[in-house]
Amino acid sequence: MQPIYLDRENITIDELVRVARMNWPVVFSSEGEARVRRTGETVARWIREKRVIYGITTGFGALCDVIIPVEQAQQLQENILVSHAAGIGAPLPVDVVRTVMALRVHDLSLGYSGCRMETIRYLLAFLNEGVSPVIPEKGSVGASGDLAPTAHMGLVLIGRGEAFYKGARLTGARALEALGLPPRRLEAGEGLALINGTQVMTAIGVLVVNDAVRLSKAADIAGAMSLEVLMGSQSEFDPLIHRVRPHPGQLTTAANMLRLTQDSGIIASHTGCNRVQDAYTLRCSPQIHGASKDAVAHAKRVIEIEINSTTTNPLIFPEIDDVRLGGNFHGQPVAMAADYLSMGLAELGSVSERRIERLVNPQLSELPAFLIRESGLNSGYMIGQYAAAALVSENKVLAHPACVDSIPTSANKEDHVSMGTIAIRQTREILCNVEHIIAIELLCASQACDLLNLRKPMKPGKGTFAAYETIRRHVPSLERDRELHVDIETVVGLIRSGELVEKVEDAVGELDGVPDEAHLPRPVKGHPFPPAAL
Repeated sequence: MQPIYLDRENITIDELVRVARMNWPVVFSSEGEARVRRTGETVARWIREKRVIYGITTGFGALCDVIIPVEQAQQLQENILVSHAAGIGAPLPVDVVRTVMALRVHDLSLGYSGCRMETIRYLLAFLNEGVSPVIPEKGSVGASGDLAPTAHMGLVLIGRGEAFYKGARLTGARALEALGLPPRRLEAGEGLALINGTQVMTAIGVLVVNDAVRLSKAADIAGAMSLEVLMGSQSEFDPLIHRVRPHPGQLTTAANMLRLTQDSGIIASHTGCNRVQDAYTLRCSPQIHGASKDAVAHAKRVIEIEINSTTTNPLIFPEIDDVRLGGNFHGQPVAMAADYLSMGLAELGSVSERRIERLVNPQLSELPAFLIRESGLNSGYMIGQYAAAALVSENKVLAHPACVDSIPTSANKEDHVSMGTIAIRQTREILCNVEHIIAIELLCASQACDLLNLRKPMKPGKGTFAAYETIRRHVPSLERDRELHVDIETVVGLIRSGELVEKVEDAVGELDGVPDEAHLPRPVKGHPFPPAAL
């Protein structure tokens, strides 16, 4: 397990996920330390020279005109943490908090904040030793950064607040004691440097984007399975159709659907049937899933820029011996990307639920009612569709954009805010809902495959069969009614762990994920519709 240098100019989403969820060790280079020390020495000299610098020798926000005496500079930094720690609600998950700390370290390492190396080492120790500050999930308006939540993170450094450590919830003082660290006495400017940035909304965005890429593949797998058992056609995935409307996500989804259904005996069994066209939820899956993939791709690009940016204020530039006041802490880029991603993910759930309805409704399929024999005595997957419908409806509310709302703060000094943290928290909730909807579709499609093969054994495609086998290793066919929530959570676990996608890709090769200009869909060898050059 190679340590990850958080002071590099560019870090990746994958690296942050490893730190957040796999507890990879983090380190700092001598070059990074030199950069941080240079800025800290610059700030210390300015203090001696009695320069007026926002947040370092002045109050904050609307109190920026209040000059703070040099002898009170340290108290000012502690006060900003205590006063701004006004978060509300349940604690953010540990993986989110770990991402917040990693992002904060990276931002501070760039050398524009004036934070001292001694303070950064506390955050590195928290990450490496497993201390996770308790950060309430609500209370940020997403401009001047995520002030309230990051203040709760900063409290633990000074021996206040609370933290999770080895499964227990401790006071900040006890967490520091467990690591053998004294409470940190913050120097001028450090309190503001710890809290002024977009790290909370960006941290949630990192994990949501990571999971959304995987979920988009799972949605293609579920759609391909449903297509087969609903006696759909592969013809709608012919590259000739998609090359004349070459949206990247559409091209990617069409290629995935061909790859997943390659050599499908089920599809071959009804070649030349009387059906002229499939329903939109089957036929238009490249267009629908593809648009959602494009939303994921956009959010990924925004998050990749944000994690490698500095979002603090003021910005200190030792090379010119000066400071700049700006607004990099404003979360509008992340907020708008989050709202767009929310809509993209919600649509993956919406189209999945409509396919579930087609699977359980005997008037729309050639399958037994609610995918169960002896229906009436057994309800089968009837309520599975209810649950999916409830989640889709909830997503419609959650997908209402947060970034279009703004309530002025700080005596109207901060008169437009992004609500970006609200936006990305909504996105995370939508993602969870869609994972469950896709899981229900996968269960229904697997059950439909069992029922079809009772009449006439037919093998699914290479990819869909691998998905079916993976599900059946964990969830047996539904012979009579049982508690569906257990099966649903089991399949959600297969999606989240990556096992479902991994087993399918073992069978058909890597599926095309989030598209970009450099990666176009690959041809499927031997397929009746070989993709033309794009």
